[in-house]
Amino acid sequence: MEYLIHLAILVGIYSILGISLNLVVGFTGLLSVTQAAFYGLGAYATAILLTSFGINFFLATLIGIVLTGVISLLVGLVLSRFRGDYYALGSFGFNIILYSIFLNWQSLTRGPLGIPGIARPTLFGFSFSSNLSFLVLTIVLAALVYLFSRFLTTSSFGRVLKAIREDEPALAVFGYRTIYFKLAIFVIGAMLAALAGSLFASYITFIDPSSFVLFESIFILAIIILGGLANLRGSILGALFLILLPEALRFVGFPSDIAAQMRQVVYGLILILLMLYRPQGLVGEYKL
Repeated sequence: MEYLIHLAILVGIYSILGISLNLVVGFTGLLSVTQAAFYGLGAYATAILLTSFGINFFLATLIGIVLTGVISLLVGLVLSRFRGDYYALGSFGFNIILYSIFLNWQSLTRGPLGIPGIARPTLFGFSFSSNLSFLVLTIVLAALVYLFSRFLTTSSFGRVLKAIREDEPALAVFGYRTIYFKLAIFVIGAMLAALAGSLFASYITFIDPSSFVLFESIFILAIIILGGLANLRGSILGALFLILLPEALRFVGFPSDIAAQMRQVVYGLILILLMLYRPQGLVGEYKL
């Protein structure tokens, strides 16, 4: 039972991450691979505030979200100078820079040693110390993120984002300052990723830079591509698929000496087949 609860918590956290990136990539058409960096910012901000200053989890999370919002605004201003593939390369570079900071600023982040002893959340004297209670918290926050994102994407703001994705120059002709819309959704996506990072840090109770490498950004991108771009439900389905599939393959009867390698082969093959025959994802409305 604890194992299933653990998987459900991870699905909830990665659903938040998937939704946060889908707002940027799926709905706006900005190919960003910075999400692991913002995920890490939220995690480290929360971990440092909890372990070094004893601040309550929810206040620490709020501070981490605001800090991430400010940094993402500065990053977004730089990235706004680029288009297409250059935008993706610029976001790639920021991910590498922030990972290097996590790894080398040892006086603050403890570098490769990581930060242990991160406390679980408490609210009005109630502690989310058990995995079941933490799962409830994760589900509630993931639901709030989903509802907020649904409201955002179905509003006039969301319609402008889709128009930017389809034909930004044409939209600019009608007087829309598209740079402001792109900056706004980039910052919102980063702040939601920071929330997921805060949950991850408190759940695992330990973080180190290896959790926020570039591969993690690619994994989050894979979640929304497979689940479905420009579809919030697709972000949740993609998280379910990519979190549960490797676990399911553990129970396939591969020979013990090559089991790990065979699971990776089957996992990769399924992803390739999905990309070949269902490039828009499981419930996607847009293809890169």
